[in-house]
Amino acid sequence: MTKSLTKNKNHLLNVRIKKLLLSIVLILGSLVMLLPFFWMITTSLQTEVEIMNPEMVLFPRSFYFGNFKRALEIVPIFSYMFNTALLAILKIFGEVFITAAVAFGFARFNFKGKNAIFMILLGTMMLPYEVTMIPTFIMWSAIGLTDSYVPLALPAYFGAASFIFFLRMYFETLPKDFEESALIDGANYFQIFTKIFIPLAKPALITIALWAFMGTWNDLLGQLIYINSPAKYTIQLGLASFNNMSGEILWGPLMAASFIALVPIVALLLYAQKYFVEGVKMTGIKG
Repeated sequence: MTKSLTKNKNHLLNVRIKKLLLSIVLILGSLVMLLPFFWMITTSLQTEVEIMNPEMVLFPRSFYFGNFKRALEIVPIFSYMFNTALLAILKIFGEVFITAAVAFGFARFNFKGKNAIFMILLGTMMLPYEVTMIPTFIMWSAIGLTDSYVPLALPAYFGAASFIFFLRMYFETLPKDFEESALIDGANYFQIFTKIFIPLAKPALITIALWAFMGTWNDLLGQLIYINSPAKYTIQLGLASFNNMSGEILWGPLMAASFIALVPIVALLLYAQKYFVEGVKMTGIKG
């Protein structure tokens, strides 16, 4: 009895030590990941003299908010943020609804060549964007749709392979009893998809919408290729052309503009993080 209690105590102690070590590693990793954001915020609150000081200044001596005012004068940040949000909304509808419809077909229907088609679809994920970038641009240029949001938004309505794979796993976890009961009650597959599977897949769909929004918000290369007019610039194009507009590298205003651009993403993630975690868990993806 005494040996058993001692063994249990040692086991609990080992578990606690492992958890403590894991927590320390995670905290240290988080601090390393947050360091660039901390540097961006502190730089945005420093004067040019402090920024150019050869000695590293981690904390500003006085909180200088003039960088934010100067950033708004140099770049119409909020206009660019509106353009980016508009583009993201246009893409999200396609990447969520069309992707869900395709994933539903792969998950719930049996047809000839289904697995082969799905493998080909997954194979497209192996092609880097840089490989198809030039021929795709030539195609859009030939039909006169460059310098618009069409080349950036329209492909989303043909589905995204990674999202289809993600949602197919989710739909396959749902019991067949749902659709069988609905079919007995006289529902068709479109009604089953829209009234049963879409509501049940809400966490997964919100997760995809978050990924799509962040992908659009942080995209620079694709937007740089197709958008030329400053009035149509997105936030990433605005930040990339920041130095060109100002005529010199103003690190303080640049960091202030970057901080403003980061706020919507952070707020969105904080608001929807519970759906994000739930969506990833229910698909069976483990970190």
